[in-house]
Amino acid sequence: MEILNKKATFHFELIGDRIECGIVLSGLEVKSIKENRTDISNAYVKIIGGEAFLVNANMPLQTDDPTRSRKLLLHKDQLTQLDTKIKQQKLTLIPTKLYTKGRFIKLQIAQAKAKRSFEKKESIKQKDLDREAQRELKDS
Repeated sequence: MEILNKKATFHFELIGDRIECGIVLSGLEVKSIKENRTDISNAYVKIIGGEAFLVNANMPLQTDDPTRSRKLLLHKDQLTQLDTKIKQQKLTLIPTKLYTKGRFIKLQIAQAKAKRSFEKKESIKQKDLDREAQRELKDS
């Protein structure tokens, strides 16, 4: 089972390595993830008081608050390193993938810098050109 954040590469430029972390969930949230009914496209990670939280991830089976903040499980040194890097370079932490690893549910996060609108248009143009080139090579 794997849930990808497809909007991450369109809206953000991913910088550096991706970090795997655990996530604190309730039973209904685990069920929602295993049924692939979770949406992490609008989610982001926020560091508050030395702890990391996943904010705005939508898990619809959770009846009371499907977009509540969920605590992420990271080592203390990883948190301090991420926090200083984010503040120095003005980056954002976004989730890129939610998956199962054995019996555990893991979240992959990445440091990202927001793209401006002209950069998004440029990436769309580049994808179209690549697609046309692939078609021409396939036809030949």
